[in-house]
Amino acid sequence: MLTSESINELATALAKAQGQMTGAMKDAANPFFKSKYADLSSVWDACRKPLSDNGLAILQSPQADGVKVSVETLLTHTSGQWIKDTLSVSAKDDSPQAVGSAITYLRRYALQSFAGVAPEDDDGEAAQGRKPGQTARLVPVAVAPKGFDDWLTDMAAVADTGTPALEAAWKASKREHREYLTATYPKNWEALKAIAAKKAVSA
Repeated sequence: MLTSESINELATALAKAQGQMTGAMKDAANPFFKSKYADLSSVWDACRKPLSDNGLAILQSPQADGVKVSVETLLTHTSGQWIKDTLSVSAKDDSPQAVGSAITYLRRYALQSFAGVAPEDDDGEAAQGRKPGQTARLVPVAVAPKGFDDWLTDMAAVADTGTPALEAAWKASKREHREYLTATYPKNWEALKAIAAKKAVSA
């Protein structure tokens, strides 16, 4: 991550903005895991006004070189102070659709991370007795580690062969991938284990 020489005014403004943000609503469907997630539009809805009201703006610049797709995110303040970083992934192929999807994915995760927006956790809201519309507790969202998407796809394929193979692949996986999945998408990990367990029963 790169920053301007000083970020004191930016940090103060961001702290105020985060105090005004709500969680991003999970209104987009993930057909693979039969779950919902907060799409790019929802994340923007959660942070745009608080950022703007506190003199903050986010600029995102995408680049593509074959299947390698990158998005540079710049968080700026009216004082001239700034923070920026770049996040990259490999698209499934170099078609416009695949590259466009990768760009949207990167923009969403980078925006969540820079602004400090977390998706609304429906189960968590119910457990804590919150009613719809109340402000959710904000939790910093980490950016997906490099290669996470491809790893998750591979794990899904392994899960289809049964629990022993899934457990072996899990132990052999990078720690950062395991920790990101269980911390950010615990339901997805449970779904993988359920798939593997069903294979064992059917066998």
